[in-house]
Amino acid sequence: MKKEEYKLKKITIGAIISEPGSSIKYKTGSWRSYKPILTEFTPPCTRECPARIKVREYISLIKEKHFEEAYKLLKDKIPFPVTIGRVCHHPCEKKCYRGQFDEPIAINILKRFIADYALKNKKKPSKVEITKKEKIAIIGSGPAGLSAAYKLVKMGYSVTVFEALPVAGGIPRFGIPDYRLPKNVLETEIDDIKSLGVEIKLNTSITDIKHLRKQYEAVFIAVGVQKSRKLNVPGEELDGVICGLEFLKSLNLEKKVSLGKKVIVIGGGNVATDVARSALRLGAETFIVYRRSRKEMPAIKEGVEEAEREGVQIKYLASPKKILGTNKVSGIECVRMKLGEPDESGRKRPIPIEGSEFVIEADTIILAIGEYPDFSFLKGSVKTEKQRIVVDPKSLATDQPGVFAGGDVVTGPATVIEAIAQGTKAAVCIDRYLRGEPMKYGEEALPLIELEKMNLSMVETKSRIKSHSLPVKERMGNFKEVNLGFTEEEALEEAERCLSCGSCKLCKLCSIYCPDNAAKMGETEAEINLDYCKGCGICENECPCGVIIMELEVK
Repeated sequence: MKKEEYKLKKITIGAIISEPGSSIKYKTGSWRSYKPILTEFTPPCTRECPARIKVREYISLIKEKHFEEAYKLLKDKIPFPVTIGRVCHHPCEKKCYRGQFDEPIAINILKRFIADYALKNKKKPSKVEITKKEKIAIIGSGPAGLSAAYKLVKMGYSVTVFEALPVAGGIPRFGIPDYRLPKNVLETEIDDIKSLGVEIKLNTSITDIKHLRKQYEAVFIAVGVQKSRKLNVPGEELDGVICGLEFLKSLNLEKKVSLGKKVIVIGGGNVATDVARSALRLGAETFIVYRRSRKEMPAIKEGVEEAEREGVQIKYLASPKKILGTNKVSGIECVRMKLGEPDESGRKRPIPIEGSEFVIEADTIILAIGEYPDFSFLKGSVKTEKQRIVVDPKSLATDQPGVFAGGDVVTGPATVIEAIAQGTKAAVCIDRYLRGEPMKYGEEALPLIELEKMNLSMVETKSRIKSHSLPVKERMGNFKEVNLGFTEEEALEEAERCLSCGSCKLCKLCSIYCPDNAAKMGETEAEINLDYCKGCGICENECPCGVIIMELEVK
């Protein structure tokens, strides 16, 4: 017979409980067809996180006020929890099952709360003992390079990071403004990595990969992106047209920047919103021109909302046609767009509307339409294709033995958490390469918990706690941090909203509803005494976390 034919009809019987002790007197016997099995699953938040951070676990620790343990769990997985708590695009929240009920858990703000708590109370980490003879070189001190260095030094390797700029940190250091990520926050986490024993050589450009390979047993290329794409329209060479990444770099390296009274930013990504909000703080009236609609805009939703709240004017469905001016920019001519069928990116293709041209005056035009890496230093030493280094996706190994690559040079411009995940993957595969083991990354993941397996009938609707933020009137003319996070009380309240998807949270419902007192609470999870279980399936039906599964019992 098929399994379905054995399955008992599950019912909810309310709070009907048999006389205490009755099941202890009468054991089940041999007639039970199904038995409950306690199983743990992967929650959707962890499955969606590029770095596979154990979200459910650290939120559970927050509930118990075990803040230090929660931070250690985070720090074991990523070297930048304080940074990520501020700049992550939190894809985990989009998949949070709580969002199917009311609103997603504020996962990233909870991460920030834990990281900030640790920042105030943590001690400087001790230097790691070097136990391996092999030396590893990392080119680039961005999130991918430093994450690889962090993992490798903890494995006992001697690691040297080469950075062309006078500061370490990559895009988070020179491409993200202080109002989103204060530099002292990032520098504290970089100092932690250096304290472990990682050597970072600043102002050091690498021009010969093959020569470097002779000095080190393995090389990891993680140089990120440095160049901004061009519009390829008339007038682009005029004085007053600058690149978004260069503008942010100048700001973050504290160079003097003069924009004039009116600024137009071209683009719809995170660089575009960061550039626009920064220009606004420098006193300029600021516009963003984006060729698609708000729905297709790739920038983080919160960044777009804050930009508009602060006064950035966004002109959607408009595309630059030519930049106006003689020697200096005076404005830009744009054409209105309509959306057609989806293109190769999956977004609807923008199509110009004939005769819809219009002009916006401007003193400065900043291009933020995409970035790409500078591969001139490679000199053909590794294979590249379409402005990316070609690697084995399973190991991040290039076509040259002992040379690996990861981060934006492999994926194209991505997010900080994705770069961290690439660095972690590279570290594991480099270690396997040096030990002569198969270069593979990842562990066998538990199956994903299905929402349909969870019983949310007992969950009370409760709105998501909102993070504190600096009032708009206090943001202009400075780069003070805007998002201020949670208080301890708010963090505890928000953590309680977590459904603990796929992991027992000791709610006691199975014990309450079990008609034979077979289900009891252990120290960390429910326990079911099969001697007295009748296989009725009520525990599976009532479990809010979906961890009890009725399994066909083979006699």
